[in-house]
Amino acid sequence: MASRVTPDDDDDIAVDSINITPLVDVLMVVLVMFILTATAQVAGIQVDLPKASTSVSLSQPKTKAISINDSGQVFLDAYPVTITELEDRLRTEKALNPDFPLIVRGDAAVQYQKVVEVLDLLRQLELSKVGLVTGKPGQG
Repeated sequence: MASRVTPDDDDDIAVDSINITPLVDVLMVVLVMFILTATAQVAGIQVDLPKASTSVSLSQPKTKAISINDSGQVFLDAYPVTITELEDRLRTEKALNPDFPLIVRGDAAVQYQKVVEVLDLLRQLELSKVGLVTGKPGQG
């Protein structure tokens, strides 16, 4: 009584192909993550910058950006804040890093008083590395 080998008994047969579906899935996830991180920029508020004939690049790591849009709303690194919240957050940042740079981006149509309030707050907090961001005259 010999035992018969049926096609269902494939335990001893070597697999000669590789299923690449999981590999493709992982590579697609890695590709999507790469695309998202490569295109990520420092989020900012769209403001119409005033023009200046000369400008200096103030981009440094750890630079905080204070933006004021045309309606007078103040933003710290793209997050809306009030003047008192701005003061609290800047005090906290100064406690962690006393010499951090700041840039102020005010819309050309904003009331000058709002920019002066922000600059006055920076002076009260004794923050000295402050730059005003302007656009180049050729930019629209």
